[in-house]
Amino acid sequence: MLSRRLPLKCAFQRRHSTTAQQPSQGCDYDVIVIGGGHAGCEAATASARMGAKTLMVTHKVDKIGEMSCNPSFGGIGKGHIMAEVDALDGVCSRICDLSGIMFRVLNSSRGPAVRGNRAQIDRDQYKSNMLLEIMSTPNLTVRGGAVEDLSLTSSSASEDGVGGDVPRACGVVLGNGDVIRS
Repeated sequence: MLSRRLPLKCAFQRRHSTTAQQPSQGCDYDVIVIGGGHAGCEAATASARMGAKTLMVTHKVDKIGEMSCNPSFGGIGKGHIMAEVDALDGVCSRICDLSGIMFRVLNSSRGPAVRGNRAQIDRDQYKSNMLLEIMSTPNLTVRGGAVEDLSLTSSSASEDGVGGDVPRACGVVLGNGDVIRS
């Protein structure tokens, strides 16, 4: 939003690596992100930028970038988080820069501890810009559908009796940071 973007050394090295990024043997994807909300978009694009073959699964692909009834980012508490996400080259902050209507510093007459950046966003423009960004991110595949089960076994989908195309990943990262390896 209002801060300078700082490239991460490891992200730069992986992005400009000369070797093609392939998922580990027996896996379709390195990372599977479930959900296409703001956090899901951040997680999926960050993973793809780091060079991991990434799948984002969301109920409706056309709802990616949909904002709530209050189309703003930031505020007294959330403005600090948005600044940190922006410093890590987050996608939401970049799309806010493209889709913003008004940018303000709240409580500007007060001390620095209670100031907060807030951006009012054009909902339609944000949605279209986010969808364009997600669909054009290298190493990122988007699939519409519901995730109804998480299988932690090494057996194939046909052995489990599950119909349809079941993507496989070598590990899952849960929202609380726990890592599950198959």
